[in-house]
Amino acid sequence: MRILLAFFLLAGVTNAALAQSWPSRPLRLVIPFSPGGGADIAGRVIGQELSEVLKQPVIIENRAGAGGTIAPNNVAKSPPDGYSLVLGHLGGIAIAPHLYKDLPFDPINDLSPVTLVVNGLSVLVVNPELPVKTVGELVAYAKANPNKLSFSSAGSGTDTHLAGELFKTMTGTSMVHVPYKGGAPAMVDLLAGRVQLAFASVATTISAIQTDKLRAIAMTGKTRFEGLPGVPTIAESGVPGYEINNWYGIFVPANTPQDIVQRLNAETIKILQKPDVRAKLIAAGLEPMWNTPKEFSDYVRAETAKWRKIVADSGATAN
Repeated sequence: MRILLAFFLLAGVTNAALAQSWPSRPLRLVIPFSPGGGADIAGRVIGQELSEVLKQPVIIENRAGAGGTIAPNNVAKSPPDGYSLVLGHLGGIAIAPHLYKDLPFDPINDLSPVTLVVNGLSVLVVNPELPVKTVGELVAYAKANPNKLSFSSAGSGTDTHLAGELFKTMTGTSMVHVPYKGGAPAMVDLLAGRVQLAFASVATTISAIQTDKLRAIAMTGKTRFEGLPGVPTIAESGVPGYEINNWYGIFVPANTPQDIVQRLNAETIKILQKPDVRAKLIAAGLEPMWNTPKEFSDYVRAETAKWRKIVADSGATAN
């Protein structure tokens, strides 16, 4: 008993000393996607700001693949010392446990949430050749032409796929899902008219929307986007309760000292509240968000439970 007590006391002293000296060397922020996308933009903006306030370099590592699970798995297996962070997202954290039978990490137990960072806003867009301008018109058209419409996605089981499955379920429509190996090829075929619609990120569609190459029908999230103020949400367009937020947030390995978690939380929130940072993120279709570690943890659990049913209803699998 005395040995066990001494062990816990020593662990407490070690953690306290670690937190007081942190950071004393460069940190790394692992991004679950390739360079250039919304996640990479958010990670690099925040990483640069963190490096300035923490007085240590924040090295960005892009570890793409496996539906965004390679990056969080890498950080989950890293030492819990505050030097490894991951920009976890909806797909790799809340959806993946229901898609992968052999997921090599447990997002709930192997990672500690720090704070939400951004909502990677998504929008329902259609090829302009499709004669619909509202959600109501789309639903009516789809019901009159069952399985004649097709929607593209960045791959089976991704949020862009499941957004469409949820829409079908909640509207009682039948549409064909066409998965692609990434958002770029999915967008190519949408622009070419080989598929008629998509539930895609604002970051990848905003240019096409602004040049009338795509028609924005509705936002998938809870609120409108200030960059597209005239585009309503799907929920306010006749599908109450529809809401998908492709969120991103910072996580560290489980058992990272709470003093470090709290410091990261406080500094990140200050960064997200800076006008220039907000402007950069909004321009990329990313809505700044933040909360406490406890609030973020509760949110992740709620999102994980929500997506269990959606994945089951869709029949999607990644194995």
